[in-house]
Amino acid sequence: MLVHSFDVVVIGAGAAGLFCAAQAGQLGLKVLLVDHSEKVAEKIRISGGGRCNFTNRDATPAQFLGENPHFCRSALSRYTPQDFIELLQRHNIPFHEKHKGQLFCDRSAEDIINMLLAECGAGQVTRWQPCAIKSIKYASSPDVALAGSYQIESDRGSIEAPQVVIATGGLSIPKIGATDFGYRIAKQFGLRLVEPRAALVPLTFDGEAWAPYAQLAGLALPVLIETSPVDATPKQRKKAVVFSEDLLFTHRGLSGPAVLQISSFWREGQPIRINLAPGVDLPALLLRAKATSKKLIANELATLVPSRLADAWVSTDPALQKPISEATDKALLGLAQRLAGWELTPNGSEGYKKAEVTTGGVDTRDLSSQTLESRQPGLYFIGEVVDVTGWLGGYNFQWAWASAHACAQALKAKSTPVQAHFV
Repeated sequence: MLVHSFDVVVIGAGAAGLFCAAQAGQLGLKVLLVDHSEKVAEKIRISGGGRCNFTNRDATPAQFLGENPHFCRSALSRYTPQDFIELLQRHNIPFHEKHKGQLFCDRSAEDIINMLLAECGAGQVTRWQPCAIKSIKYASSPDVALAGSYQIESDRGSIEAPQVVIATGGLSIPKIGATDFGYRIAKQFGLRLVEPRAALVPLTFDGEAWAPYAQLAGLALPVLIETSPVDATPKQRKKAVVFSEDLLFTHRGLSGPAVLQISSFWREGQPIRINLAPGVDLPALLLRAKATSKKLIANELATLVPSRLADAWVSTDPALQKPISEATDKALLGLAQRLAGWELTPNGSEGYKKAEVTTGGVDTRDLSSQTLESRQPGLYFIGEVVDVTGWLGGYNFQWAWASAHACAQALKAKSTPVQAHFV
């Protein structure tokens, strides 16, 4: 029976898998890249509205979360946003900064995909797509000084390699091919998992409770947003993560960058807290209006927040449906307090179908932060399948590039090439 031999098999042709395969191939290794889907890098293709927010110029470990938030430091320090920017420049790909360090392609996300495929070509990477992996087994070497090898059964035949990289991503956006393959392989080889959750995802609310706000669907406004445990101490609240981003009302709940950001930190049963008028001194302005205006409270409030929001807010409280001059100071101060600290508890999220990423994944306690190799010799995990999740804004792609780069360097350092194909 014909067995195809390679130095490395990379499973998953997304951002991390493509980049790792290309880097390893260019380091002189014989690389096979496999994916069950016919298309490559669908997440790249649809990201950033089709223009791919491929990194963030200001990325640091502070924008990543996981059970061990320090795990990402090593890889991120060795492959920076500037390194990836220089790669784009070598390929003459034009890009621009949108805001807060977010970098996008000027033309299309296809530029990034074509660049990664060209890099794979430069590394003479063999690519099998579509190709499903049926099984992966490990055979240790009778000589303890030698590495064992992996026997892989696939749709296109048997494969043997001493090193395997799992770059199959998480569970987000199943319609473009997301599966739990990486988690199953981790479990097969005795590695621990941090429970996966949908992240960078819209939050939903109980239909009846949400009814007064459903009419605001489509309204966007800048807010401050945070989440913290119900019983948080003042010290914990001081440490709470707060995002200053745009909020979007939907028929089922809340979305927009503010909510996507906070969703990675939110847990079921926790409230979120929103300041709907950041930078506005609501108490002073409402009391001043009381002294000088005869307009309805809703009309005065509409000078401070969007009018649709003002109308919806006042409609929920009969005590506020009157001229502002007739309102008590207590009622106006209460209104200001609720707008600046709107606390509400989601009943869930839109789930993996709308989530941009998956938090959790392969437990970093079972991986090397230097090499991304697991406790299982020769088995590596990179990208989204690992318990490292970035904020919204290009950070998750930067983790894909950095973890792939660190892994490729380790693959080269550990390998005895099956067939050197560079002079």
